[in-house]
Amino acid sequence: MTRLIFPDGLNEARFLHRYWQSRPLLMRAALPGLAAPLSAEELAGLACEAEVEARIVLEHGPQRPWEVHHGPFRTRDFATLPDSHWSLLVQDVDKYVPEAARLLAPFRFIPDWRVDDVMVSVAPDQGSVGPHVDAYDVFLIQVSGRRRWQIQDRPAPHAPCIPDLDLQILEDFNPDREWVVEPGDVLYLPPGIAHWGLALGQSMTCSVGFRAPTDRELLSAWCEQLLKGTAPEGRYADPGLRPQEFSAEILPETLRQVHGRITQLVQQGLSGDESWFGRLLTETKAGLEVLPAERPSPVADFLEDYEEAGVIERHPWTRLAFLRGGGSAPARLFANGHSYPVPARHWRFVAALTVSRTLQYTRLTPALGDPHCARLLTDLYNDGHFTFPEG
Repeated sequence: MTRLIFPDGLNEARFLHRYWQSRPLLMRAALPGLAAPLSAEELAGLACEAEVEARIVLEHGPQRPWEVHHGPFRTRDFATLPDSHWSLLVQDVDKYVPEAARLLAPFRFIPDWRVDDVMVSVAPDQGSVGPHVDAYDVFLIQVSGRRRWQIQDRPAPHAPCIPDLDLQILEDFNPDREWVVEPGDVLYLPPGIAHWGLALGQSMTCSVGFRAPTDRELLSAWCEQLLKGTAPEGRYADPGLRPQEFSAEILPETLRQVHGRITQLVQQGLSGDESWFGRLLTETKAGLEVLPAERPSPVADFLEDYEEAGVIERHPWTRLAFLRGGGSAPARLFANGHSYPVPARHWRFVAALTVSRTLQYTRLTPALGDPHCARLLTDLYNDGHFTFPEG
């Protein structure tokens, strides 16, 4: 399972051109022969773990409609659920279940740093989370059972919701299209498309969701870097000051001067170090931080152990991205919000570290003779982003 089977006339490039972030698309039998990454019982067990983000949605809750209960749950919590009209949703299943992580492979024609997680939901008959709108792209993979999807074609990112509920349930939902999906079918939805998925009998759906930083997050990350290191040590100045009628008045020409100075600072910041973007994109959620090795290894010791083991594996919680660099700018590998610079001439080695979740020693041997490359990989290992296979 390495590629999606697109409908006739489509491929990865045409899909991105015609549908990505613009139109929904149902792809029948896009992942034929797909096996469930885990059972419903195993998903419920995962939802009982303290570090796992999980929710149960009850359409007819004891307190209110569309009532949400957050994990960690207890085994007896599932024994008291009704026979229908509820859903269990577990986030970041790809971080805990290797079979779920493999579901990301067919979507690698989209940049890795855009991927958020694989959420898995199970529901009995009539289970759903109601009609709603998401602010992100998502591929909804039907894994087992059947589900009816209804969607509105026109984006409605700011549609009014029913007040005083645990979920953002749309007040008015008038679907334009409806499908019943079966195992192996994949439904793509761009941001802002109202939709409602309803289980028809026992159903499991895997959602591959994509993250997109908000404007506020972009500005905050960029300003943080500007203020930390690249902002000049200047200060407001007004050498052309003239007497004015009211001494407390802020004059229009003062505002123009300030706006001009801010524009100048922004332009200087935009032409400076761009590592803030890679750090932002690879930041992990709270609770998914990778721990460094208890005893850091010197480069020589790590390389010796690596040669003996033959392979290292990326930590399932590690997010990677890179910049090629060039000129005076180094290449940079980003891992979970941290930046690892190396000379720009080694950007292909940096890229090689991101291609696969397992790194064979023999494939990297030529580059590891360079001290910059050896130090980079050793630092990643010591920081917990790569580990040796168990045993």
